[in-house]
Amino acid sequence: MIGSTPRHLMLGAAALLASTSLAPAQDMAALEEAAKKEGMLTTIALPHNWCAYGDVIAGFKAKYPWIQVNELNPDAGSADELEAVRANKGNTGPQAPDVLDVGLAFGPQAAKEGLLQPYKVSNWDQISDDIKDPDGNWYAGYYGVMAFLVNEDLVTEMPTDWANLLDEEYAGQVALSGDPRASAQAILSVQAAGLSTGAEPGKAAAEAGLDYFKQMNANGNFVPVIGKAGTLAQGATPIVVAWDYNALSWRDSLNGNPPTQIVVPETGVLAGVYVQGISAHAPHPNAAKLWMEYLYSDEGQNLWLKGYCHPARFNAMVEAGSVPQELIDALPPADAYAKAVFPTLDQQAQNQEAVTGAWDQVVGANVQ
Repeated sequence: MIGSTPRHLMLGAAALLASTSLAPAQDMAALEEAAKKEGMLTTIALPHNWCAYGDVIAGFKAKYPWIQVNELNPDAGSADELEAVRANKGNTGPQAPDVLDVGLAFGPQAAKEGLLQPYKVSNWDQISDDIKDPDGNWYAGYYGVMAFLVNEDLVTEMPTDWANLLDEEYAGQVALSGDPRASAQAILSVQAAGLSTGAEPGKAAAEAGLDYFKQMNANGNFVPVIGKAGTLAQGATPIVVAWDYNALSWRDSLNGNPPTQIVVPETGVLAGVYVQGISAHAPHPNAAKLWMEYLYSDEGQNLWLKGYCHPARFNAMVEAGSVPQELIDALPPADAYAKAVFPTLDQQAQNQEAVTGAWDQVVGANVQ
């Protein structure tokens, strides 16, 4: 199980190994040539302001200008990504994704369904064993913790914890950053709320979290709109529950208009890992492998870090002196993450099943 360790010192459970092995030059050359023949890479669910994916995609294009990057549905959730693979079996057209970026619980689900093909990146040994599939179907990319992004123009009293969001002064103000029936970010927000009540990670926290949002909805505080920077700025969702890296990126994009504050709650500090994988039905499998090599290279990992996402190879890269100090300094203070809880794979699966299966019945809010 991933431990609770300050993020500047350790990637939670990912007590990463210090190996700095790289693929032989001839192997990379052959992969690049095969990818060049394919000429395209199709991604899905990669908003440009999520983990600095705009810079990541631009960096990949600059390094491999002969690969066209086809971006599908940037605002899709993890469940939507899996459905896109299912729906496009045998389809070699532009609607078939090559690569996936999904919440941790969705990696094993996709592998079990045969939706992923194995591939171990050159830096495989620098990813902790407990957050990667031993066969290489999926592996951790980065993590963050759940936080509140608050519009200071509209919210006068800053909430400091989950319990505050149930108070009447936050009527019509609180939104999730995804549909809790499909988005890993929203599904884990429910678990985080449940953890804040003292419930154990997994099914218990999921059920407590569902009851929490039932109460929030009954109080009139919950806004059934997918929250993001634009809805927060417009005043439709003055408080958005989101991963810290998304909140920080949105804050930067808003540039003080409106002024915002990011709150890591005092309890229910849930950390979530996102994983990468290649579709078993990828029309461009070699371009997909090259994309994975780029993501796990020093360049790709530092670009994720630039977007406030803590990358899988962080410890090994710090030890090797490969992380610019300004990127480390831009991270929030380590003590805000000292209480972070990393649910196990089994606990994540329990939570996902409980939340997606009972949201409509218990909470009854159609988030769109």
